[in-house]
Amino acid sequence: MHISEGVLSAPVLLAGAAVAAAGVAIGLKRLQHERIPQTAILSSAFFVASLIHVPVGFTSAHLILNGLLGAVLGWAAFPAILVALLLQAVLFQFGGLTVLGVNTATMALPAVACAWALRPLLLSQRNGRAALGGFLCGSLSVFLSGILVAAALIGTGEAFQQAALAIFLANLPVTVIEGLVTAATVVFLQRVKPEILSSALT
Repeated sequence: MHISEGVLSAPVLLAGAAVAAAGVAIGLKRLQHERIPQTAILSSAFFVASLIHVPVGFTSAHLILNGLLGAVLGWAAFPAILVALLLQAVLFQFGGLTVLGVNTATMALPAVACAWALRPLLLSQRNGRAALGGFLCGSLSVFLSGILVAAALIGTGEAFQQAALAIFLANLPVTVIEGLVTAATVVFLQRVKPEILSSALT
């Protein structure tokens, strides 16, 4: 769900940059030194997952893993996603530098919001509740990211309405896959190292 250069209007770009800057500032402030390697690993996972595109009509879909980053990193998902998107823009021309703020905001904001809203489920010691929390966090993060991407395009002009709808619909199947991946990961972490989740969401 990368938005390319030269598509969005200046107000949308500025709004996205402001949200991203605020999120990154909070994320860096809350990022504990010992969690930097963990953040780097998940940023790498986001980087790789987003590179594998599956064509869907005149658009494409790919794994995002932003819900997983939100559940494991909390606010640190903002700088993790920013770094991954920056490297994708510089190395592979996915997205771009002027839209870096918008792309970061549309991916990271839903991830953090869902992780905090679903915190009681994600931190539950019961596998069923933790799995439900992981599934909802993964699927809703992608779903809300699709809405934000569509809103950014529509906010730029009516000419992008069809493209916004196509991108949103193309990513609906991804929500299920993301939910399953995040659910499995959350349950696994609750079994072997629950402090990873608790330290990010407290």
